[in-house]
Amino acid sequence: MFHSSNNNSPSGSVEISKLIILVIIFITLGCILVYRLFNLQIVNGQKYLEDFTLKIQKEKAISSTRGNIYDRNGRVLAHNELAYNVTIEDVYESGWKKNEELNKTLLEMIHIIEASGDQVDSDFSIILDEYGKYQYTLSDTRLRRFKADVYGYADPGKMKYQEETATAEEMMEYLAGYRRYGVGKSSDPLNPRDSFQLGEGYTKKEILQIVTIRYAMSANSYQKFIPTNVATDVNEKTVASILENIDKLPGAAIEEDTIRVYEDSIYFSHILGYTGKIDKTDLEELNKNTPAHTQYSLNDIVGKTGIEETMENYLRGKNGKETLYVDNMGKVIEVTDRVEPLAGNDLYLTIDANLQKATYDILEQKLAGILVAKIVNSKDYVIPEYPSASTLMIPVDDVYFALINNSIIDITHFSDMNAMKNEKEIYEAYLKKEEKLFEQLTKELYENNTPYNQLTTEMQIYQSYIVTLLMDHGVLMSDIIDTSDETYLAWKTEEVISLGEYLKYCISKNWVDVSKIDMESKYSDSEEIYEHITQYIFEHLKDNTTFAKKVYKYMIKNSNISPKQICSVLLEQDVVGITQEEKDKFLNGHITAYSFLIFLIENLYLTPAQLALDPCSASVVVTNTKGEVLALVSYPSYDNNRLANTTDSEYYNWLQKDLTRPQWNSATQQKTVPGSTYKMVSAVAALEEKIVSPATNILCKGIFDRFAANQYKCWVYPGAHGNLNATGGIANSCNCYFYEVGYQLGITGDTYSSDIGIEKLTKYADMFGLTEKSGIEIEEATPEVSNDYSVLSAIGQGSNNFTTVGLARYVTTIANNGTCYNLTLIDKVTDANKNLLEDFTPSVRNMVSLNSATWNTIHQGMRQVVEKRTDYQNLGVTVAGKTGTAEETRKRANHALFVSYAPYQNPEITITTRIANGYSSNYAANLTRDIYQYYFGLKDEDDILSGTAALPDVSATG
Repeated sequence: MFHSSNNNSPSGSVEISKLIILVIIFITLGCILVYRLFNLQIVNGQKYLEDFTLKIQKEKAISSTRGNIYDRNGRVLAHNELAYNVTIEDVYESGWKKNEELNKTLLEMIHIIEASGDQVDSDFSIILDEYGKYQYTLSDTRLRRFKADVYGYADPGKMKYQEETATAEEMMEYLAGYRRYGVGKSSDPLNPRDSFQLGEGYTKKEILQIVTIRYAMSANSYQKFIPTNVATDVNEKTVASILENIDKLPGAAIEEDTIRVYEDSIYFSHILGYTGKIDKTDLEELNKNTPAHTQYSLNDIVGKTGIEETMENYLRGKNGKETLYVDNMGKVIEVTDRVEPLAGNDLYLTIDANLQKATYDILEQKLAGILVAKIVNSKDYVIPEYPSASTLMIPVDDVYFALINNSIIDITHFSDMNAMKNEKEIYEAYLKKEEKLFEQLTKELYENNTPYNQLTTEMQIYQSYIVTLLMDHGVLMSDIIDTSDETYLAWKTEEVISLGEYLKYCISKNWVDVSKIDMESKYSDSEEIYEHITQYIFEHLKDNTTFAKKVYKYMIKNSNISPKQICSVLLEQDVVGITQEEKDKFLNGHITAYSFLIFLIENLYLTPAQLALDPCSASVVVTNTKGEVLALVSYPSYDNNRLANTTDSEYYNWLQKDLTRPQWNSATQQKTVPGSTYKMVSAVAALEEKIVSPATNILCKGIFDRFAANQYKCWVYPGAHGNLNATGGIANSCNCYFYEVGYQLGITGDTYSSDIGIEKLTKYADMFGLTEKSGIEIEEATPEVSNDYSVLSAIGQGSNNFTTVGLARYVTTIANNGTCYNLTLIDKVTDANKNLLEDFTPSVRNMVSLNSATWNTIHQGMRQVVEKRTDYQNLGVTVAGKTGTAEETRKRANHALFVSYAPYQNPEITITTRIANGYSSNYAANLTRDIYQYYFGLKDEDDILSGTAALPDVSATG
């Protein structure tokens, strides 16, 4: 055994020795390699980085430049400007630390941006209101779609009840929570979820800012290295500060981009609209008809409204692309395969920019003048039992309240630590009123139980708001309330039960969502639920702007606040930019609060748009006789620059709450009865159907009495026009003449049929384009031709409802003797080098062939309307037109209309004017005169555009 052992030992030693030698060789080679690598780094560091740094490839789209928009004379209305954006890319590794690290970076970026004087993008559907509470900026279908997107449902109908009824506060709690964006801190790294403190280390504003950015990142599905804007169009200081700190901000970058800019934005925003980032709904819709190689992505900017939207295919360019190689921190190492973008086409409108601006300013001046004429120095205006809507007046207390009601005065600042003397005094008075009011409401809810119809008007308003609040917050579940229930009707319609009784009944019927009122169990007894509801009511009435405005209305009415205090707050909050001398006149008592208020309105320091009192809205459409729109004005307007590129959510929310609805295009979307402006249609129908000849007289006795049950009066009643032919019927706007026409159109044999009369009126309304939209290239409401009672329809009442632009096509057809155009806002499209690509000549919808005597009758009647007006005498151009008054209720001012054309002998333009709730059609005609003076250069421009209220100058009937 030993011999054998000695024989094996040398062989084993040899094998071990070989192994050792091989190891030594590999170690030596390794050392040499390491040495050479380190030596390479020292000698040629850049080469080493290129060879050994991790490289990640990504494709990047290069945004194209959107085409410019010009007016008919080549004046730029919309263009692009170079801008620098702060962006963030998702370069963070997955894991529970990701949220913490990413949020930390975002917070640091936010602080840098704001310290440099810029703002973080706030393009989100939730804002922080003046009381520090989260609120939605959307409502109805759009809000439901937003909620579905947040909770991950393609179909909103699949949302759970709690998701569908989630408040903005609940939505933010969900989004900022650990499972989503984790805006807060975990105290235990071993148990991060259970130790997570929502919002820890962040203010509510910062939470919203971070959620806004994170939600935008999620729209890219957190694709690696796809940038998301944090701040758009930042200044040089922000650029420098971000770049200085770039090593501490993983994923942050400064990117060069272009932004859409609108010149003189308020004058053109209703026409142009604005651009914005594409959303999922737009993406699906646009890509349906877009070739595969030019498909949109979620990073694209598209037209959202107006011409920007409808002409998207012309204005949009073609994106370029490039291949980027980045390191694991997102830093670009190499760029290859660059394909340059192609610019979009330029668009020329038919609009005359100077005429558009002048018309808007004339509108504002005239509305201010009407307000000054209508405001009376009294606390209240008692509406007569049989009022005339044209003679209604505005008590000055309504004006004081309007300053609060439309948020011209910021009532939330009253409680601010920097509030001034009058603000503090008003707030102290409010707190006393609130305390007393809460005591009264408590007594009503627990003791008195006064039936609603026995309450004071003031208390009715408060209690109605309480129910609205509970419905809006989902406490009362509107979708399951039985609106045919007797007790419901006793509250809603008959008003014979108290609020307390109604709420207790809702509890008994399980119409209350107890989860909304912090109830631990849905099986609590009814008394406990009622107690929680009342607590909820008072908690949500406190610091509630809407409720506070209702309280302030009665504080003004009951003289708990003085007019001088209200006007002084305007100065304290710097609402009006007047001189110190003008301030001192008021503050030192040289003029009264009433006179000071009138002074502010006369000089447009306070505008009709701000006051939101009748009239505060109007529209004008100017066309040439070839169907081109020269001006399309809607007052009031808005700044589309603040909605373009990235939406300013706070501004958007303010627009939604503004009582004048500034985003609504009243020229294309407001429909009212046309009143007497429709009488030319009825006259044409009567003449062409041989009901009358141009010479046929119809007797006006001041009242139309063919129907004993319904006697209709002429506007001159108890006077009368006597015998009138068709020209006289138009010239005098005689209702009785056209009542008879409407009646005769419905006669077959000896029988009157309203349906037959309506059928004939509709036939001629269609000839003038009134049955269809006008053809303009932006959103427009569908007209309604009356199907209700031919006698009333013949004077422009019934169920007739037309837009201002629809009436513009009608009067343009009259002015050019029968060519009914599809109106257009577009003149032509060129490429970026001004080469013509497409000419948008207005298309002819139809031709109206009438007897020459019929045309003469219509034109003469319209000319005589204007000849009766002293404000058109010696004008310098002959005008033909027709006034119209549209009454909706006797308790609110009539709508005022005027359709016209000039020159009478050889028409060049038409002007159609509507002043919503403008009292008298004379005001509309007077306003239109000033536009003619501007267009034809009949008066010094400085006198027309004075910048002050233009008091009504009327002395003719309409």
